[in-house]
Order: sequence, then C-alpha cells, then structure tokens
Amino acid sequence: MVRGKFKAKPTGRRQFSTPEEISAGTSTRPRTFSRKEIEEKEEEEEVEEREEGSEEESDDESDQRRKGTEGVIEIQNPNLVKPKNLKAKDIDLEKTTELSRREREELERQKAHERYMKLQEQGKTEQARKDLERLKLIREQRAEAAKKREEEKAAKDQKKAEARK
Repeated sequence: MVRGKFKAKPTGRRQFSTPEEISAGTSTRPRTFSRKEIEEKEEEEEVEEREEGSEEESDDESDQRRKGTEGVIEIQNPNLVKPKNLKAKDIDLEKTTELSRREREELERQKAHERYMKLQEQGKTEQARKDLERLKLIREQRAEAAKKREEEKAAKDQKKAEARK
C-alpha cells in the first residue's frame, strides 16, 4: 500500500541518525569526512614546505601554470598578455591615465550639459527666454482671471444687498 502523494524511489529511503546514535557511535553515517579533510590539508602543507626550498630556484616557472607544450618550448609571443598584479601600496597616484575617446566624449557631453543648465538657470538661452515669456503670459492671465472673479463676487454681493433692501 502506497503512502503519501509521491511514489517511492528504488534508491531507498533516507536514514537520519538520532542524537543518541551519534553519541553512542552506532550511526551508519561516516564521521571520518572532516578528519580526512584535515589530514589532506596537513599533507598539502608539508608538501608545500618541502617544495619551498626547491622553489627558490625556479620561482618564475612555478608562478605560472603552463598549458600543453608551453612548459617544454619557450615561446616569445608578443600578443600574449601577462597579468599585472598591482598591490595598493605600489599604485602611483601622481600618474595620469589617458582617457579613451568614448570617455573623453562622455566627459565633454556632461560638461556641455552642465554649462547649458547654468545658462538656462540664468535665462540666457533661447529656450529659457521662451519659457520665461510663457510664464509671464500665464501670470498675466491668472491675474486677469483673479480680477474678474473679484469683480463678479463684488457684483453678486451688490445684487444680494439690493435684493435685501
């Protein structure tokens, strides 16, 4: 009889160890995994210590791992880019770097935009003049509308006052 929604797999069920089994040492799960890992690391460190003595002689060769026949044949490839590892303390802050064309154009574009915005704020550009004229017209129209409303309100008040008399 099948229990649950899923069909049982032929690989078997998972077996979990209880804390009592773990403490008693009767767990079916191997506990030597971390020990093996530690032993491997210790062995690697010992091998590295042994190699350090011989490494002083062949410092350049051991730094770069070579693929294929590179270790056998010395090749002077001008296109081969060797990675430069610079540390923070070795960086020269006074050295100026050349910008690429795209970077220069982007900086010029940003500076031009900033200049334009300054002129825009001062009202010296054509667009700013048009905007200011539009604003002036709108203010005049609003002032006229406000005057009309006040006059209409005053007229209503007069009519109400006359009607009461």
